[in-house]
Amino acid sequence: MNMIRYLLGTGRKLMVFTFCAAIIGGVCNAALIALINYVLTHHDAGLTQALMFGFIGLAFGKLASSFIAQVTLARFSQHTIANLRRNLVRQILGVPLRKLEEIGAGRIMVTLSEDISQVTQALLIIPTFAVNVAILVGGAVYLSWLSWKVALSMSIFIMLGVVAYRLLIVSGFSHLSQAREGEDKLFGCFRGLTEGIKELKLHRERRGEFTDDIQAITEKFSQNNVAAEIRFIIAHTWTQVLFFLLVGVILFALPKMETMTPATLTGYVVTTLYLMGPLAGVLGSISAFSRGNISFKKIEEMGASLVAEGNISELPAIRPVMEPFHSLELVDICHSYHREKEDEKFILGPINLKFKPGEIVYLVGGNGSGKSSLAKLITGLYPPESGHILLNGKRVTDQNRDDYRQMFSAVFSDFYVFERLLGIEGADLDKQASYYLEHLHLSHKVKVKDGTLSTTALSQGQRKRLALLTAYLEDRPFYLFDEWASDQDPLFKQVFYEQLLPELKARGKTLLVITHDDKYFHLADRLLKLDYGKLVYEPQFDQPVLACEDTLESRSFA
Repeated sequence: MNMIRYLLGTGRKLMVFTFCAAIIGGVCNAALIALINYVLTHHDAGLTQALMFGFIGLAFGKLASSFIAQVTLARFSQHTIANLRRNLVRQILGVPLRKLEEIGAGRIMVTLSEDISQVTQALLIIPTFAVNVAILVGGAVYLSWLSWKVALSMSIFIMLGVVAYRLLIVSGFSHLSQAREGEDKLFGCFRGLTEGIKELKLHRERRGEFTDDIQAITEKFSQNNVAAEIRFIIAHTWTQVLFFLLVGVILFALPKMETMTPATLTGYVVTTLYLMGPLAGVLGSISAFSRGNISFKKIEEMGASLVAEGNISELPAIRPVMEPFHSLELVDICHSYHREKEDEKFILGPINLKFKPGEIVYLVGGNGSGKSSLAKLITGLYPPESGHILLNGKRVTDQNRDDYRQMFSAVFSDFYVFERLLGIEGADLDKQASYYLEHLHLSHKVKVKDGTLSTTALSQGQRKRLALLTAYLEDRPFYLFDEWASDQDPLFKQVFYEQLLPELKARGKTLLVITHDDKYFHLADRLLKLDYGKLVYEPQFDQPVLACEDTLESRSFA
């Protein structure tokens, strides 16, 4: 199993130590069985006290070794799970944004939550599994000591039963795999439910079809899980049947096949009954191991795809000094992707652009014209398929793309606000944040203490102001705002265009603003327009700013 190989590869010594402790427990357990059987079949009063101390010592040895094995492996399993989560998060952070968008948020979430949870449950069972195996081995040793011929016959009988058990649960594994595939779709629906709740409430037919989709997916998911569990239950019942057959053979068949003393017969019956629990536990663990192994394969698959695409790197021990920003140039940049709704390939570019410090550039265009994709190319979130980017005359490559991205502060249309001001340092951080909250008319709603916001449960427009607060505090040379003003009231929209943007420009910042607010077009130094992936307006830096009454159609571009 992949999961077991991974455990042996990451903690071989610890696993060996754990199994050694479990084996000691199994030896003590076998000795306990022999001692109990001896006491049941012999009544020598002279040995009663010695047997009593022997019983106490063996019982203590079994309990202590089992405790050590379980605690050690429990700590190791939790450490392993923590490493899996950390590695997966690092891999996700190191993968290009486009690849993550292709994988889908639903699949990523189910891997981080359900798959990790299933592996956790499987790892937590390993200590009990090891102890049960040790008990079975110890019991087998004792049975062999009583009669190796009978023990060999019983072993063959048990092996045939285990093979039959394995055949019974093979189809269960198939159903578990199908259920796991359905879980990706289920989490995708959950994401649609939370993010599209308003659209679902406003459209009865859409809500009905969405409910039907959920019902179909959940029914299929449940059917596969139930089918798997039924097969595991049948297999578990088979183990009980196997035990009763075994006890019946010992009681009624063995005495006829071989002369046996009452002590030997009693020893076989007592030992067999004693081992029923551990054997049932070992076989029952197969279900949990199967689920864990399927989930572990999913984690490995995602990890492999992320590693193949990603560039995982630790934060530098010494933060590199960022060069002053002088120019940013896009040279014949192209990017393409498939649009499912139109079932066609969309091509953005070739784009040739140049930005300099202290200018406000508006980017306009219809829906689907490629504005957001261009913004992601400019900020380094998408690597260009062809062409290149020059920062201060130096080419941006895969090796320095992450350093390049540190030049930008952005508020995208699908922005996210963290509760803590992560990655922003400063002795007077709270004071600066409070100043900007006042400036953004949020001081009556949000407070800052030790770099933590008191709340992010605000309206969409207010949350965008919080995102702008973070951008202010980052204080980077290039700012990108993707439809930032679309959720603001008219008064604050005016504040944004007429006060906030000019203030940032006065500080030498470069601002790229994606907008449809033609009322404020005259405030831009340049106006760029995209039309189905092509840049149709590309003014020069020295073009004069238009007066308020000039329109987009009447503007002349060099």
